[in-house]
Parts: sequence; structure tokens; C-alpha cells
Amino acid sequence: MKFKIYIEYCGANYSGWQKQPKETSVKTVQGTLITTINSVFKKNKGTNKFIDLQGSGRTDAGVHAIKQVAHLECETMLAPEILKMKMNDELPGDINILEIEKANVNFHARHSAKSRQYLYIISKRRTAFEKRFVWWIKDRLDVKKMKEASKLFTGMHDFKAFSERSPEDKSTKCLVESLEITEDEMKIYIRIKASHFLWKMVRRIVGALVEAGRGNITNDEISKLLLPLSSKERRPGVEVFSPAEFTAPPSGLFLEMVEY
Repeated sequence: MKFKIYIEYCGANYSGWQKQPKETSVKTVQGTLITTINSVFKKNKGTNKFIDLQGSGRTDAGVHAIKQVAHLECETMLAPEILKMKMNDELPGDINILEIEKANVNFHARHSAKSRQYLYIISKRRTAFEKRFVWWIKDRLDVKKMKEASKLFTGMHDFKAFSERSPEDKSTKCLVESLEITEDEMKIYIRIKASHFLWKMVRRIVGALVEAGRGNITNDEISKLLLPLSSKERRPGVEVFSPAEFTAPPSGLFLEMVEY
């Protein structure tokens, strides 16, 4: 059997999504889910057998998910709704199964995905209740400048300067389909949708947008970091700032949606 699972979680207490070899000392979302599934199957003796659980993407430590998608391969007679109920009964309060449905045998949570969308929330004021879910910035940000800078990131670009390449990244090029910035009286919302994302890419883009809103960097400086590697302008000394210096904290970042 293969199931498609929709999950929401608060990542504040976890070292990211991906399970670790020594899960007892490093708590992860994937590891917690696997432990829970095995526990449910153990209590419901029969043909239950865990095979594999994979997510659509690997959120970093402290990053949250509004609707993460995973696939579960297993041998079980439990119906999706029963499995959902039994898992939620055992999961900690900061992880919740939204829905479980049967999936095609060829479905893969990561490889079948067409795009992912992340939401980043910036708070304009100090908050007593949402510290783990926002980035509070004391400075008054020029949202108009942030919106102008955001246009530079859409389209196909080489995001090498805005990421830390992991062994799984075969290329540092990504297609950003949209980047939208909205605000209300209390918060600024940054939504970015792309074919896929590199490690720390969203947080460094947000950091650059914030610096643009502070008036510390220009659109020309951002543009130079997105030039193709073959460009003569992309040489040592041209990169006038390092996005790594302005990496936004994980607290305000949410995996909001995955499209298939």
C-alpha cells in the first residue's frame, strides 16, 4: 500500500524534517512520524509492516509546515481514516496529521511535486505569543523597496549566492514562479513559489529583501548576485554583500503548499 499524507507541524522543537542516525539524541519530524507509525502497527497486530516514509522537502531546524506532504509505503489492513486517528492519538501536540489518502503506486512525495510554496512572516512589533512563528524586526521597513527588489528573483536564476549547496543539489538553478509581498497593520507576509528550493535559499532571499527594506543594499547589488556564472561581471570582488550574513531566522518560515 502507498498512502499520501498531509501534515502540519511546529518545527521549533525539532532538528528539521530529515531523520537522523541517532534519533534518540536528535529529534526530527520524520523520525517522530516513523516511530509513531511503528508503534501504531505494533499495537494493531496482523499484516502491518512499515517500509518507507518520504517527505516533499526537507525543512530545516525550527522551520514549520502548514501542509507538508509525505508518502508512506507499508503493508497494512488499516483504512486511511483509522490510521490517521491512531497516529494523531500518539503524536506529540506539535505534529498533526491533516489527512491520509490512498496514492498511486508511482506517486513520490518529492519527485512527483511540480512546485513548493513557502510563507515567511515578519512582525512589525514585539509579540508575547508568536515569537516562535515570526521574525520581529525593530526597524521600520520600506515595503515598497522590498516589493521592487522582489521582482529580481522571479524567473530562472542561479541561486548559488543565496544558498549553501547540499550533496543532493545537482544544480543551483531554480525557477521562481512568483514572489509576493503583502502587509497588514501588524505583519509583513512574503510568499515565494518555485519548482524547488536550495538549502537556506528562502531565508537568504528574505534576508536580502529585509536589507533592501532597510536601505542597506540596492537592486543593482542583488542583480549582480543572480548573474550567470559565465558572466564577466560575476568575478571575485563584484559581490558587494554576502546573503549569508543576512540569513533570516527559521522561526518565521512555513512550508505552506506543495503542488502535484
